[in-house]
Formats: sequence, structure tokens, C-alpha cells
Amino acid sequence: VATSELLLFFICVISPQDNRIKTAKYNVFTFLPINLFEQFQRFANAYFLVLLILQLIPEISSLSWFTTIVPLVLVLAITAVKDATDDYVRIYSCPVDLYKWMNVRVGDIIKLENNQFVAADLLLLSSSEPYGLCYIETAELDGETNLKVRQALTVTSDLGDDVAKLADFNVICEPPNNKLDKFTGTLYWKDNKYPLDNEKMLLRGCVLRNTEWCFGLVIFAGLQTKLMQNCGRTTFKRTSIDKLMNTLVLWIFGFLICMGIILAIGNTIWEQKVGSNFWEYLQWKELTINAVFSGFLTFWSYVIILNTVVPISLYVSVEVLRLGHSYFINWDRRMYYSRKDTPAEARTTTLNEELGQVEFIFSDKTGTLTQNIMVFNKCSINGKTYGTLEHFLLYIHTYRQVDFSFNPLMDRKFRFHDSSLVEAIKLEEPLVQEFFRLLALCHTVMPEERNEGELVYQAQSPDEGALVTAARNFGFVFRSRTPETITLYEMGQAVTYQLLAILDFNNVRKRMSVIVRNPKGQLKLYSKGADTILFDRLDPSNEELMFTTSEHLNGLRTLALVYKDLDEDVFDEWMKKLLFASTTLENREEKLGALYEEIEQGMLLLGATAIEDKLQEGVPETIACLTLANIKIWVLTGDKLETAMNIGYSCNILRDDMNEVFIISGHTMFVCCYLKAHALEADLEQILVDVACLCKTVICCRVTPLQKALVVELIKRHKRAVTLAIGDGANDVSMIKTAHIGVGISGQEGMQAVLASDYSFAQFRYLQRLLLVHGRWSYHRMCNFLCYFFYKNFAFTLVHFWYGFLCGFSAQTVYDQWFITLFNIVYTSLPVLAMGLFDQDVNEQYSLRYPNLYRPGQLNQLFNKRKFFTCTLQGVCTSFILFFISYGAFMTAVRDDGAHISDQQAFAVTIATSLVIVSSVQIGLDTNYWTAVNHFFIWGSLAVYFAILFAMHSDGIFTIFPNQFPFIGTARNSLNQKIVWLVILLTTVVCIMPMVAVRFIKADLYPTQTAKQATRRQGPQEQNLRRVRRTSSRRSAYAFAHQQGYGELITSGKNMKVPTSSTSTYPLSSPARGPIGTRSVTDTTRDQTETNSSGFRRESDQNQEVTVEDLEAR
Repeated sequence: VATSELLLFFICVISPQDNRIKTAKYNVFTFLPINLFEQFQRFANAYFLVLLILQLIPEISSLSWFTTIVPLVLVLAITAVKDATDDYVRIYSCPVDLYKWMNVRVGDIIKLENNQFVAADLLLLSSSEPYGLCYIETAELDGETNLKVRQALTVTSDLGDDVAKLADFNVICEPPNNKLDKFTGTLYWKDNKYPLDNEKMLLRGCVLRNTEWCFGLVIFAGLQTKLMQNCGRTTFKRTSIDKLMNTLVLWIFGFLICMGIILAIGNTIWEQKVGSNFWEYLQWKELTINAVFSGFLTFWSYVIILNTVVPISLYVSVEVLRLGHSYFINWDRRMYYSRKDTPAEARTTTLNEELGQVEFIFSDKTGTLTQNIMVFNKCSINGKTYGTLEHFLLYIHTYRQVDFSFNPLMDRKFRFHDSSLVEAIKLEEPLVQEFFRLLALCHTVMPEERNEGELVYQAQSPDEGALVTAARNFGFVFRSRTPETITLYEMGQAVTYQLLAILDFNNVRKRMSVIVRNPKGQLKLYSKGADTILFDRLDPSNEELMFTTSEHLNGLRTLALVYKDLDEDVFDEWMKKLLFASTTLENREEKLGALYEEIEQGMLLLGATAIEDKLQEGVPETIACLTLANIKIWVLTGDKLETAMNIGYSCNILRDDMNEVFIISGHTMFVCCYLKAHALEADLEQILVDVACLCKTVICCRVTPLQKALVVELIKRHKRAVTLAIGDGANDVSMIKTAHIGVGISGQEGMQAVLASDYSFAQFRYLQRLLLVHGRWSYHRMCNFLCYFFYKNFAFTLVHFWYGFLCGFSAQTVYDQWFITLFNIVYTSLPVLAMGLFDQDVNEQYSLRYPNLYRPGQLNQLFNKRKFFTCTLQGVCTSFILFFISYGAFMTAVRDDGAHISDQQAFAVTIATSLVIVSSVQIGLDTNYWTAVNHFFIWGSLAVYFAILFAMHSDGIFTIFPNQFPFIGTARNSLNQKIVWLVILLTTVVCIMPMVAVRFIKADLYPTQTAKQATRRQGPQEQNLRRVRRTSSRRSAYAFAHQQGYGELITSGKNMKVPTSSTSTYPLSSPARGPIGTRSVTDTTRDQTETNSSGFRRESDQNQEVTVEDLEAR
């Protein structure tokens, strides 16, 4: 990086920006205040802080302050450590390059080399290519993998790599904004002004391709770059269960207030009618005021005593469970991708149960569903099919890899599995040779031969390169080109063709043609394009061959190849018309299109190709399985409509049995967003959501990163459903941050999506296991945990409420304070944690085999307000039984020696022991999947309870701490009585048996989804996962990524280099073109984009990936 004295101005005054991008939430100074602020957004934490303050007031507190402060500090500390660890991992998982990027500042001049990411928004100054051209891949911005051309100003490109001269100018430009397709600025140099537009910009997130080096001036850096302006802010994500618990805590607090008021009123009445008889002994003076004031103090005392209806240990346990569930995801070997040594990673520990409630998945296309790797797998030539799909190779062993050793210029990475095609080439079958000759001639690829025989193709798109590479391996090697000639090596012999015209690709034509003269002097027109377009322009004699070819590649995304012999006189006449049309000022494009149409008639069909843009492994099966789980999958891509549709069919998102298919384009999304700014969005947004949700599948194409986030936000706001966004590029960061759950794939497009995600892995297919296994289990475990926790704490706490009516509302506790402190932390914490960590209603095989088991989480059936009321009602009934059975028994009970047993301490021990045993039996009934850990924790907790009980009531500890352990000898004096154990047994049976009976009846009358599935005798739903066979109806299967204007670059010679080997024939400069180099497509290289009425650029280089996966259905 060279720092210059360059002066850079914006239209508005903006301080210079460095290239630092903050992915962390905290730093050393802000961690404590921000983290505490986030934690106290939980009402329960704030609630316990208030209780702690109340407990410090001796007039109203009957409990020691440590019963609250110890658990509260423990919760805050554990959560803080977890958050700090998550943030630390987020920072130090960044690639090393990012630390170099942060040193870049606005005004710096940067040198980029081939295949490097663009670190900031740069103004292209010069490059290694002629005329200041460079090629970039914008997959992280718009999802398109085909290359785009950028060209520097002539005044800067002529300076080459002279950094001192490159710094000697000023730039004035627009302020930072999020418009990826627009840039406005002016360069001032030597008293001259030069306009700047988006075609001279290299945006952050792009990758430099096929260009040895380039120099760029940093215009925007860091958060001011257009990519980061589209990314949005990192927000604090909370699960729906967290939000529900906040509501429930408020309800419980209201319930607590009501109980406090009831007991306070009772205390006031009791003091006036009964307590007044004892006032003279207590020497109270102001009798009337004291009764009311006593009720007031009693209210606050009971608020403190009954606070355990929402124990602070609940949040400690929740954090431990989430941490455990996160480690289970990290340790899952079936989500480990060995090829890249990439395990699955839970980058947050707060959203695991939300994975079991997802209703909408928003997925990127390029690099997420596809591998972005083009493979030439099959072709049809003159009615005969060659090759097979890679998917069949595991089952069809007769297909062996073809040996291309006869060709010294072969590409060693190329694979083909049908040797009969090579035999046809060697037998010199004319049409087979013509087929590959067409592939070697009709393209815009640039060859580079650094060493003899080492060819490197600089292709505008990966599928274009795959076609030329296929021709190369089959003996028709594209070796070099000039603006006027193309040189091939046909079966080892050099053959030069005169290039007369390029009829370039555009969005409407969907085809590309070249007119060449072969060494024999014959004029040939070669064309490749969409089958539905070219088949309509065939000679009538080719009708039977057309149908045969269609059947060979029916349902596949193909490229038709046709040719035509031209008459010399007809061609000369046509060229005159073409030259005239190319110089006209009005309706030039329409006139040129008509001339192209005129000559591209009556062509002969050679065959068709099938290039597969390989899907990631298991994508169709994963999508089919998630669909059966009632998860709606939306694809949001920056790619063009046809490519999005073809990938949709390949992935089984779209099927031919669907009645109608329509796509929401970026223009539509823009209108929605534009109206939003004028407060008119409500009606249109609701209509859009209603219509889209009626569809089985939604694909949004040509959407910007910010629009992706707006679509996600639209569903979050209107449907109130749990959303998940998954992507692999920087253009997906915004929607990943916006969705409830963000998943990053560590794929072909860098690590930006992973760094912004909540979960990450290497393959899309792992999403199925993440949701249906880990997500479902986490939700199931968390819901069972919460139900049990609220149950046991209401059972534990409300004993004090019933006791208040019998102790004169004096705010006396039933249990001793150590039992109150240890009940949730020690006696009942480990069994419920074991259930929350290891419980399974069904194993992982059944979770994947029956996707509809995922449905209860989407419907929020396992824990909701109704479930909360049910489990709390059970807890209230249990507390009632615990207290009044023990109270009734102790009214008349006597010891074995005839002495009275009904002292308060023995009564407390009996109820406490009954509570611990009932809670242990209940957790045993709630556990579906028993492990050694469950047994150890349940039996161990009972053993620990009795050990601590006898220890705290022992003589020795009373001698050491007489004020803290007053219940000396109570345990051994009570628990050696048969009557006490009979009371405990009776209490346990009465508490448990009604619940067992209710569950039995409910299981018979209202079985759960799991029980229904288990009792079904039919086979699994695997047959539904098979893809629907494609119908025979013809649809456009155009598989071609191309950009209008590349023909102009080639015929102008602007992208030609100085020859680097003896076989290259590139000229040093562009020769006079005459009639050969027509400007038949576009006037300048700036005409590569067209702008729609909404202000969004619509690239003509729309990617057309190819797959032939549908042959599998046959």
C-alpha cells in the first residue's frame, strides 16, 4: 500500500475513514456496562436485583441476603464469561488478511494482484491489461460468477505502475451510500475534468480475476464501503422462548404481588383481631397504626419469601443447557466436512432451541446451493448421445474415465466417462468434428500460454470455459486469437480461421454467433444458445433431429449448437447492411437485431451440450426433507431470472407439477422498499406477503444485499415466524444479521458470511441435521426443562403461602434458610440438567426419517402460555398436597415413645424431604431417554440431600456455627419415626398418581405427533423425498453465462496482449478493422449495462449455470 498526498473530497464534509470493520460487540472498556445492560434486559435479573435490595432491609427481610446475591452473581458471571468467549472467538476467527486490510485508509493507493479480494471501494487507476482493463468477479455482491469488465480512465491507465504519478490528482465524489450499481465523481488532473462512474470502480467484496495486477485509489473504506452500507448493524438476538419468559416473569411477578397483598391483608386483620391480645406483652404503643404498618411490612416480607417462584438458578441452568447443546453441534461428526477439515460451529450459544421452530428459510443460490463448478458431462451429436451424469457413476460401473493421452495439449483436470466420443473423433466423423470445432470457435475466451503447451483460458464465465476446455481435450484446441483470426490446433494440426463478425449475446437473443472463413475459403456461421430460441430458426429438414436431440437431453439445462454455410454474395450484401445499421443514430439496436435475425435463419442442428453447475451434495434431498417438515424455503439471489428458475428446478424447489411459476424480481422489491420510505408500504407489503405465502416456493431474483434483508424483515414483521437465513458470501451478511438465525457456509466466496453468522458449516446439506436433529432436540429439551422447573418451584414456594394462613401471616418460613438456598442449586439442579442435555423423545434416525415430527416446534406446542399454566397449576396442587397432608398427619401424630411430634422443625424436615422425593420421581417420569448420567444425577441428588441434611443438623456444625444451624438433631429425631416415612410415602403417591393417570388418558385420547408416528405401520416418508420426474414439456434450458459487449472487446483488440510464446499471435496494437471489426453490438464498453426505470442497474451478463441432475429421476 502506497500512501499518497492525494486530496480526496466528498460532496459533504466527512472525516477520513480507515478500513477497520468491527465484528465484535465489546471491547475492554465497554464490556462490563454493555453486558450488564443486556443481561438486565431480562426482567428476571432486574427483578432479583430489586429483591436483593429489599433483603438488605432488616425490618422486612426474614431471609439472609446471601440467599439471593450468591445465585445472582453466579448467573451474571457465567453469562458474562460466555458472552466474552463468544465475542473473543468472533474476533480471532477472522482471516489474517483482514488485519492487513484495517491499515488501509481513504486516499491510499493499493496494488492488487490476481485472485485477491478488493479490500475497500477503489477507483481503478491502471492495470496489467491493455487499455486499463481488468476483470472482476462480483459473486459476493450479486451472486453472479461470470466476470465483469472494469476500465480505468486513459489518463491514469497510461501511467502504468508509476505510483508517484498516480498520486498527482484530486477526486471529488458522492458521499458514502448503499447503491451498488451507481457511483458519481470527478477526477481533476492538469486543469482537466474527467467523469467517474461505476464502471471504473472496484467495490469491496469483489475478486480480481484474469488480471496480473492493478492499482486503485481508496475512495471509501471500512464502514463507508458500499458493501458494509448494505450489511446493516449487528443486533442482539433473543429466542422466542426468551421473550415468552420475559412475559411469564411479569405475570409471575403480578401473581407474587397478589399473593403478597392477600397475605398482607390477612396479617392486618389478624393483628387487629388476634394479635392485639399480645400487644401489651410486646409493649406496642400506637396500636391502630401498627396493625396497618405491620401489614405493609408483611407484604414486602412475603415478596421476598415467595420470590423463588422464579428462581435465579433457572437462568444459570438455561445458559448451561444452551452451552451443552452448542457443544453437541460442534462435536457432531456427521456435520464435519473432511475435504476442507471444516467442522460445524455454533458461534452463539443463545439460539439453539430456536433451531427447532424455524418456519422460513431464506437461502442464497451461488455457493450455497451450488458449488459454482461447471462440468461438461453429456452431449448429443447428430442424434446420438454421449456421456453420462456424475451422479450415475456410483451405480454404472461400465463408464470409465476417458484416456486423453493422445492429446499433448489436454487439460489434465478434465474428466469424461464415455470413450465412444473419443473414438468418433479419431474416426474423423465430420459432424462430431464440426461439433467441437464450433465449441472452439464460438466464444469470447482469451487464451494465455506462459509456457509451451501450458494453456490457461481466461473465460468470462465458468461455463464458457468448460465448453472450450471440452473442445480442447477432444482434440480441437483453441490456441490463440487476434481481432481478425482464431487459431485452433485440430488433432495436432494448426488451423487459422478468419474472424469476420461476432453476433454478440444479449438478454433478448439468448444466443451468440460467429462468422468465420476456414482455410478452404468457405464461409461458416456457428451459433450456440437456448434450445427454444435456436430450434425455431432451424431448417425444416432438421425437425426429426430436433425432436431426437430434445429427447436425449429432455428436462436438462442445455445449450443447442447449430451452423450454416453462407453464400459469398449473400454475406457481402448482408455485411453492407450491417455496416450501415451500425453507424445509424436512431434505433440502432433494433436494426442490428433484425439483421442478426435475418442471417440466423435456416440453420442446421449439430447437437446440444449439457454442462452441470454442480449442486452441493445432497441439496435436492435436503430441500425435499425440509419441505416435508413444513419449512418454507425462499431463494434470494442477485442472479438473473432464468438462472434462478433453472437452479430451482435442479434443487427440487420448483417442479413441473406446479401449476404456475412466477418470480419476484429485484425491481418489484425495490418498489416495495421505495414505497416504504413514503409510509405507503403497509398495503403493498401485506399483499406481497399474502400472495407469497400462498405459494409453495418463492424465488426472488436480481435482489441487492439490502433487499435480501428487507424481504427477511418483511416476513418477520408480518408473519411473526422464526426465520433462518443461510449464505456464503458478503452479499448475504445483511440477511444473516436480520434473520432470527443466521447460518454461514464456509464456501467459495470467503469468510464474511461465516463471521457474521450464528452457526456455520461447510455444506448446505448439514442444514437438515442442524434443524431436524439438533434444533428439534434442543427445543424439546428446553421446553421439558422449563415445564419441570416452573412446576417444582411453584411446588416448593407456595408451601409458604399455605403456611401463612396458619402462622398468623407472620412471614415465617416453613423451611430453614439453607434448604431454601440449596434446593434449586444443589438438590434438584443436576437431574433436570441431565434431562435438558440428553433427553430424546426419538433418536436421530427417526428425526430425519419423519420430518413432520418437526411440526410441534413450529406450532409452539411444547412450551407456551397454556403449558405454563398447566405446569404451574400442577405445582400449586403439589404444594397444597405437600403441606396439608403433612399438617393433617402432624395434628395428631405421636412418636414411637408416645411423645408429641408436631414441632415446627420436624414438620419442616418432613415437607422438605417429601418435596425432594416428589421432585425426583417427577423428573423420572418426565425423562424419555435414560442414560447413566440421568441415573447418577437423580440417585446422587437424593443421596446428597440426605447427606447435607444430617450434616447441617449435626452437633458438630452447631458447635461451630450456632447461629446459622439451629436445627440441631432434627433430622435424626424425625426420620427415625415410621409415621414420618408413612407421611412422605402418602404425600408422594397422592402427588404423583393423578399426574400418571392424566398422562395415560391423554396419551390414549390425544396422542402427540411422536406417538402418532410411532404407532403408524406404514413405511417412512422416504418415498416422498424422491424427486418428481420432469415432464416432457419443452422449456427454455439455456445454460450460458455471458455479458453483452465482449464481442466488441475482442474485435477491437483492446484486451489483446503482447505474445508470450512462439505460438501466440497477439498484436501489439489493434489493427485497422475495416469490415471485419464491426461495432455491431454496442458503441463502447460502457454499454454493458442497462438501467431500468427504478434506478437499479440490470446487468446483461446474467449468469446461466447448468445442471443435468434431472436425468436422475429417470
